[in-house]
Amino acid sequence: MTIILILVCLFVLLLLGVPVAFALGGMGLGMLMLGGFSPLMAPQSILSTLDGFILLAVPLFLLMSNLLLKGGVGRDLFAAVQAWVGHWPGGLAVATIISCGLFAAISGSSVATAATIGTVAIPEMINRGYDKRFVYGLLAAGGTLGILIPPSIPMIVYGFVTEQSVIALFLAGIGPGIVLVTLFILFAMLHARLSGNFENVPKASMTERIDASKRAFPSVALAALVIVGLYSGAFTPTEAAAVGSAAALFIVAFWLRTLTWATLWEAVRESAITTAAILLIVAGAKVFGKAIALYRIPQDISAFLASAIDGPIMFIIVVSVVLLLMGLVFEALSMILIMTPVLLPAAMGLGFDPIWFGIYMVIMVECALITPPVGLNLYVIQSVARTSLANVARGVWPFLMLMLFTVVLLYALPDLALYIPFKW
Repeated sequence: MTIILILVCLFVLLLLGVPVAFALGGMGLGMLMLGGFSPLMAPQSILSTLDGFILLAVPLFLLMSNLLLKGGVGRDLFAAVQAWVGHWPGGLAVATIISCGLFAAISGSSVATAATIGTVAIPEMINRGYDKRFVYGLLAAGGTLGILIPPSIPMIVYGFVTEQSVIALFLAGIGPGIVLVTLFILFAMLHARLSGNFENVPKASMTERIDASKRAFPSVALAALVIVGLYSGAFTPTEAAAVGSAAALFIVAFWLRTLTWATLWEAVRESAITTAAILLIVAGAKVFGKAIALYRIPQDISAFLASAIDGPIMFIIVVSVVLLLMGLVFEALSMILIMTPVLLPAAMGLGFDPIWFGIYMVIMVECALITPPVGLNLYVIQSVARTSLANVARGVWPFLMLMLFTVVLLYALPDLALYIPFKW
């Protein structure tokens, strides 16, 4: 009953327009005071949260993705991939998905991925006769790969909150990320074959392919640098983000020469604004998490779920429905920060690995990014395409089903996420 009352109060605050960070922090502080605990626990929780070294990776990865976005790297990536696969049935759609996957391996941000590739791919695909709603849905869903294919800002936050290895989470995201990219590609080719709503792109010559690949090489090399450095143990996630930011600045400023002082300032300013918003949410969620821990709410929920839910599969079904409903009104990081402390003890009690559960949470958060009315990627594509939110929302449903199918595969084949981190 207590958790229901707390969630109702939280929803009321959000519906009244209170920012997520202050709603969470305010609820946590109120619970501490009503429970007879010292209100000084709130600033102590915030200080212990924001001095985490791993959180430095968040602004650095954001800066890297914004530098690449402002430097027009997405255009080069898309042109290179299009040169190799554009002549396939639905080739532009396939090129879009692969480009999203490649940019996701650099940025760690779903919004940056959707905006970067969408700016280039949307007009190109529509000019080639692709159905507009399909294009909008494809880009909105493709952008979500930015938080599943490592590096990933939500994985960093999940690892920080749960004290799990961020590198293990990154490694665990590789398998499901490849599966989701493959499913998107197969659906795009099938849709193109059945609908016929596209014009064939002439096959590029080998010279054109090589020239386009040379232009995109620095971006691919940057992705390789970050990934190899992380997985070889040469970099911590924070160091990888710092090296990646410096390399991104060099690429767009001195190699491609597409960065100006004005765009550099925009990249830094937008990274700072987003970082402040994320850290405020993290701080507010930490106070809220401290309060619910003192009230023993996670333990009570674990006990309730253990008695009321018959087995792991029913737990995943119930939790998936809850997360889908929460995704209608909460943004991605809020879902992770609010629900992880509540659900993880119950999940571990049923035998779920915390690394596996982190990947499951990220995929469900991906779904939240493309479900109205709060799905951020919907608004990104709406802004880029200058269309209505309804058009974008109608186009994402097939991709949402593919994401949920990936959850089913992940449950049936847990090694899809766990094999690489535990065998690496």
